[in-house]
Amino acid sequence: MTKVMEVMTKEVLTVKPETPISVAIKLLVMERVTGLPVVNDDSTIVGIVSEKDLMRILMEKESLKEKTVRDYMTKNVQSFSPDDNMVDVCKFLLDHNFRRVPIAQDGKLVGIVSRRDIIKLIWKEKYELDQI
Repeated sequence: MTKVMEVMTKEVLTVKPETPISVAIKLLVMERVTGLPVVNDDSTIVGIVSEKDLMRILMEKESLKEKTVRDYMTKNVQSFSPDDNMVDVCKFLLDHNFRRVPIAQDGKLVGIVSRRDIIKLIWKEKYELDQI
Protein backbone atom coordinates (compact mmCIF):
# COMPACT_ATOMS: atom_id res chain seq x y z
CA MET A 1 0.00 0.00 0.00
CA THR A 2 1.19 3.49 -0.83
CA LYS A 3 2.05 5.68 2.15
CA VAL A 4 1.15 9.37 2.32
CA MET A 5 4.85 10.35 2.49
CA GLU A 6 5.35 8.92 -1.01
CA VAL A 7 2.66 11.14 -2.52
CA MET A 8 2.42 14.33 -0.44
CA THR A 9 3.68 17.68 -1.60
CA LYS A 10 6.37 18.72 0.85
CA GLU A 11 6.85 22.35 -0.19
CA VAL A 12 3.57 23.83 1.00
CA LEU A 13 2.49 27.43 0.58
CA THR A 14 1.05 28.58 3.93
CA VAL A 15 -0.34 31.65 5.64
CA LYS A 16 -0.53 32.75 9.26
CA PRO A 17 -3.80 33.60 11.07
CA GLU A 18 -2.84 37.30 11.10
CA THR A 19 -2.11 37.42 7.35
CA PRO A 20 -4.34 40.05 5.68
CA ILE A 21 -7.14 38.31 3.80
CA SER A 22 -6.22 40.26 0.67
CA VAL A 23 -2.77 38.59 0.71
CA ALA A 24 -4.35 35.13 1.02
CA ILE A 25 -6.69 35.84 -1.89
CA LYS A 26 -3.78 37.05 -4.01
CA LEU A 27 -1.80 33.89 -3.19
CA LEU A 28 -4.72 31.65 -4.17
CA VAL A 29 -5.09 33.45 -7.49
CA MET A 30 -1.42 33.91 -8.37
CA GLU A 31 -0.27 30.46 -7.28
CA ARG A 32 -3.33 28.70 -8.73
CA VAL A 33 -4.09 26.75 -5.57
CA THR A 34 -7.51 26.17 -4.03
CA GLY A 35 -6.56 26.36 -0.36
CA LEU A 36 -3.81 27.27 2.06
CA PRO A 37 -2.94 25.68 5.40
CA VAL A 38 -2.88 28.21 8.23
CA VAL A 39 0.03 27.73 10.62
CA ASN A 40 1.59 29.40 13.66
CA ASP A 41 5.26 30.45 13.70
CA ASP A 42 6.27 26.92 14.79
CA SER A 43 4.36 25.33 11.84
CA THR A 44 1.54 24.04 14.07
CA ILE A 45 -1.61 23.70 11.97
CA VAL A 46 -4.38 26.00 13.24
CA GLY A 47 -6.70 25.97 10.24
CA ILE A 48 -7.10 26.06 6.51
CA VAL A 49 -8.46 28.78 4.26
CA SER A 50 -10.02 27.70 0.98
CA GLU A 51 -11.78 29.19 -1.99
CA LYS A 52 -15.03 28.03 -0.45
CA ASP A 53 -14.26 29.87 2.81
CA LEU A 54 -13.61 33.07 0.87
CA MET A 55 -16.66 32.96 -1.38
CA ARG A 56 -18.81 34.57 1.34
CA ILE A 57 -16.75 37.76 0.99
CA LEU A 58 -18.74 38.61 -2.13
CA MET A 59 -21.89 38.95 0.00
CA GLU A 60 -20.30 41.00 2.79
CA LYS A 61 -20.85 44.74 3.00
CA GLU A 62 -17.92 45.75 5.23
CA SER A 63 -14.42 46.57 4.07
CA LEU A 64 -11.78 43.88 3.88
CA LYS A 65 -8.99 46.25 4.98
CA GLU A 66 -8.91 44.99 8.58
CA LYS A 67 -9.84 41.37 7.84
CA THR A 68 -7.34 38.58 8.33
CA VAL A 69 -7.16 34.90 7.49
CA ARG A 70 -8.36 34.18 11.05
CA ASP A 71 -11.72 35.77 10.14
CA TYR A 72 -12.38 33.24 7.35
CA MET A 73 -10.33 30.10 7.98
CA THR A 74 -11.82 26.75 8.88
CA LYS A 75 -10.62 25.62 12.29
CA ASN A 76 -10.39 22.07 13.67
CA VAL A 77 -8.82 20.74 10.50
CA GLN A 78 -8.45 16.99 10.01
CA SER A 79 -4.90 15.95 9.11
CA PHE A 80 -3.11 12.72 8.31
CA SER A 81 0.34 11.41 9.15
CA PRO A 82 3.07 10.74 6.57
CA ASP A 83 2.85 7.07 7.58
CA ASP A 84 -0.89 6.77 6.87
CA ASN A 85 -2.23 4.88 3.89
CA MET A 86 -3.22 6.82 0.77
CA VAL A 87 -6.42 4.78 0.45
CA ASP A 88 -7.55 6.24 3.80
CA VAL A 89 -6.80 9.77 2.59
CA CYS A 90 -8.71 9.13 -0.63
CA LYS A 91 -11.73 7.82 1.28
CA PHE A 92 -11.63 10.86 3.56
CA LEU A 93 -11.56 13.30 0.65
CA LEU A 94 -14.43 11.48 -1.03
CA ASP A 95 -16.54 11.31 2.13
CA HIS A 96 -16.01 14.97 3.06
CA ASN A 97 -15.85 16.61 -0.35
CA PHE A 98 -12.61 18.44 0.48
CA ARG A 99 -9.97 19.21 -2.14
CA ARG A 100 -6.93 18.81 0.10
CA VAL A 101 -5.81 17.56 3.49
CA PRO A 102 -2.78 18.69 5.50
CA ILE A 103 -0.16 16.16 6.53
CA ALA A 104 1.22 16.61 10.04
CA GLN A 105 3.86 15.09 12.25
CA ASP A 106 3.41 15.92 15.96
CA GLY A 107 0.87 18.61 15.02
CA LYS A 108 3.29 20.39 12.69
CA LEU A 109 2.68 20.74 8.95
CA VAL A 110 5.02 18.57 6.87
CA GLY A 111 3.04 18.33 3.63
CA ILE A 112 -0.30 18.33 1.90
CA VAL A 113 -2.21 15.88 -0.28
CA SER A 114 -4.63 17.20 -2.87
CA ARG A 115 -7.06 15.54 -5.22
CA ARG A 116 -4.52 16.13 -8.00
CA ASP A 117 -1.89 14.17 -6.04
CA ILE A 118 -4.32 11.25 -5.87
CA ILE A 119 -5.00 11.44 -9.61
CA LYS A 120 -1.23 11.34 -10.24
CA LEU A 121 -1.01 8.26 -8.00
CA ILE A 122 -3.83 6.59 -9.92
CA TRP A 123 -2.00 7.31 -13.17
CA LYS A 124 1.21 5.84 -11.81
CA GLU A 125 -0.29 2.75 -10.17
CA LYS A 126 -3.09 1.89 -12.57
CA TYR A 127 -2.20 3.21 -16.00
CA GLU A 128 1.56 2.75 -16.04
CA LEU A 129 1.21 -0.80 -14.68
CA ASP A 130 -1.12 -1.64 -17.55
CA GLN A 131 1.57 -0.57 -20.01
CA ILE A 132 4.17 -3.05 -18.73
